[in-house]
Amino acid sequence: MAAAAPCLSGVPGAAGASGGHAPTPTPGAPGAFGGHAPGYGPYVPAPPRPLARRLVAPVGTLAGVAAAFAYVGTVDPNEPGHYPVCPLLRFTGIYCPGCGGLRSAHAFVHGELGTAFGANALAVVGYGLFAALMVLWLVRAVRGVPMRLAIAPVWWWGIGAVLALFTLVRNLPFGSALAP
Repeated sequence: MAAAAPCLSGVPGAAGASGGHAPTPTPGAPGAFGGHAPGYGPYVPAPPRPLARRLVAPVGTLAGVAAAFAYVGTVDPNEPGHYPVCPLLRFTGIYCPGCGGLRSAHAFVHGELGTAFGANALAVVGYGLFAALMVLWLVRAVRGVPMRLAIAPVWWWGIGAVLALFTLVRNLPFGSALAP
């Protein structure tokens, strides 16, 4: 009687039954080759990217937003002819949720928070939320933790409801304080 061939495939008992050749797994078969594909070892996480590379996206985003705010701070939207008029306001007379946003950003850049709030209160809240999100993104990038922002549909519906309610109230007589 001949001795069994040594097992080279990593699956015990596989060598003797097939004449010394490694078995061919069925695609999708559980446990084929000990839980991983042939030629691949166990999962090893990739080394973290260098700090400068992790900071490219958040710092680039922050630089773009800062450039936009610098432009709006320099070119006054209160003077006619610098920016286009809101098409919804022009054709319907209805203030959209963004109406007054440029005037709000201009006042915000100049440190006039009361004026910024009066031009578009929702935009000022948005500036604060953006700042908090940027701080979170930068801290996570420095720590090497990827930023994943998955917002559930219920939150999107909530954001839409807040925008719709803000639009409705600022266009009614009792909400004229929210109009730009």
